[in-house]
Amino acid sequence: GAETKRVDPPKPKPPLDLRPTHFSVTEIETLRRDPYAIYAKKILGLEPLPDLIREADARERGNLFHKILERFVDERLEAPGAHEDLLAIGREEFAKAALPAETQALWWRRFERTATGFLEIEAKRAEFIDRSFIEVTSDKLLVDGTTILLSGRADRIDILKDGTAAIIDYKTGSSSSASQAKILLAPQLPLEAALLLRGAFKETGTLQASELAYERLLPSGEVKWEAVANDGGKLERAAGLSELAWEKLAHILRHYNDPQSTYQSQVLPAKARMGGEFDHLARVLEWSSGSDDEEADGS
Repeated sequence: GAETKRVDPPKPKPPLDLRPTHFSVTEIETLRRDPYAIYAKKILGLEPLPDLIREADARERGNLFHKILERFVDERLEAPGAHEDLLAIGREEFAKAALPAETQALWWRRFERTATGFLEIEAKRAEFIDRSFIEVTSDKLLVDGTTILLSGRADRIDILKDGTAAIIDYKTGSSSSASQAKILLAPQLPLEAALLLRGAFKETGTLQASELAYERLLPSGEVKWEAVANDGGKLERAAGLSELAWEKLAHILRHYNDPQSTYQSQVLPAKARMGGEFDHLARVLEWSSGSDDEEADGS
């Protein structure tokens, strides 16, 4: 009879590995607080629903103020004309923003007060600073004991005259308090310090951070310096906190790199009222306030 040719069955394809391979430092807080949001964004590839009506909001105001202050520091404008120079940059950036007239009037009054407070802090710190780097982006760095890369973008890194660095994050909202950063629930600054120590920020070179701080731009216009860690006084040393953050990050990433680990919703919500961008997909309202059946039964 005719000779038959043996055909091997097709080899099964390996399952797709949908686990994240890269995180930014800002995503680590989300991974701790609301792992489901990371699952939706980085594994399912989803984006939050856009607002139906665009209104100038706190985030836009924060971005505008950030841009003005960063331009001022980057151009190294100093006394005696610092105040007028800062206001001039503010006028330029406000004009670019093309805000509604009533919003511009309200925000400009607030910015004038912010400018005064910001310059007072700049004057106090000037003698300790050699140079400043604004909006510095790090390379992606492999986290110890994992296959996952981490990167960061620092609002500001000041190289101090003693050869160490201060990492500063401008905040216009109430999120990420110093106390949360100290317990590594909001680990952005300590992780940026860990990246800095490992040479991930090419512009600055390899440096040890001696100071981590928020510069908080309050609604009143007051500017508050909120230290997270430093190498003097009663605060925890910045270097120690950054290394602890790096170790804990490796532990967390190993946990979520296990295919058996689940991405739960709102594990540690930032506020009593949950409001994550993907809460509707996680059905947060249903499981947090009782089912429809319970409501129908009156229970």
